[in-house]
Amino acid sequence: MGVFTFINEYTSPIPAARLFKALVLDSHNLIPKLMPQAIKSIDIIQGDGGVGTIKQINFIEGSQLGSMKNRVDEINEETFTYKYTMIDLNEKFESIAYEIKFEPTPEGGSKNKMTSTYYTKGNVELKEEDVKEGKERALGMYKVAEAYLLQNPDTYA
Repeated sequence: MGVFTFINEYTSPIPAARLFKALVLDSHNLIPKLMPQAIKSIDIIQGDGGVGTIKQINFIEGSQLGSMKNRVDEINEETFTYKYTMIDLNEKFESIAYEIKFEPTPEGGSKNKMTSTYYTKGNVELKEEDVKEGKERALGMYKVAEAYLLQNPDTYA
């Protein structure tokens, strides 16, 4: 088994608390609403939203993936930290673990960091270009949510 870690950072004019509420605490409601062209629904199939909860992301018909499952490993509303693991993956991966941290900036926005750790099966080699599409998709989701929050300043305030 191989272990490969990638780190992505970006800044946002949106405060850390609002992004955390939108993209972590209420993602199962907000993301399908903002991205109906890609995500049909996000269902909580086990748990209450806290640690141990399993969420299933259901993609629209015709997508490369039908669905995927994420298990919540840690959620901290004080430090705006969220850890989850993508489970039940294909033959290449045992799992993919994510750690997301939203940090307030002096300007009132946030600096956001996502660490992705890929646990591969066998001798699978992974390069940054192999994860580029997923990285771009995640950043696209953040940008859509950011635009929504900019247009709706009282939402998740």
